[in-house]
Amino acid sequence: IHEDSVSITTERSFNAETLEFEATYPLTVAFVTKDFTEDASGLEYIGTPRQQLGDGGFIAQITDESTGEVVAVTDASWRGLAVQRAPLNTECVSSSDPTSECESEDLGEPDGWTDADYDDGAWDDATVYTAAQVDPKEGYDEIDWDPAAELIWTSDLEVDNTILWRVTVPAPAGA
Repeated sequence: IHEDSVSITTERSFNAETLEFEATYPLTVAFVTKDFTEDASGLEYIGTPRQQLGDGGFIAQITDESTGEVVAVTDASWRGLAVQRAPLNTECVSSSDPTSECESEDLGEPDGWTDADYDDGAWDDATVYTAAQVDPKEGYDEIDWDPAAELIWTSDLEVDNTILWRVTVPAPAGA
């Protein structure tokens, strides 16, 4: 229902988006998150002294506007699938030709993965990271995060570049 308003090619550490949507409980929430890479090599700043592996991180909170209550936050209960990974051979980070020397994997999105009845049982549980590990800047501290909201990604912050995320949010007690 929404795409980040800041292009993935914009150099910045943290993008913040606010969106509204209508839904009924239970909610099936699905996100595609991407860490910037210049090409299939999985590297950033290719050909410059800053050529490096990227690192991802994702944090979200969902508020029921009718009650003002935060009903979901990113945490270890989210299920993730890395669909684009690179470089699989991380030593290529120092290559003068990473586009041809770095190996990558692109699985594509599974059919129906955003459907409520999709079986994500084989997907990995999210890995929780501290703000120090992800080092978000430029806006992260401007958001009043629910204390339970955690930065998540897969188990590999550097190689896993595109992640599909799912979580089911049950109806709040008394709803």
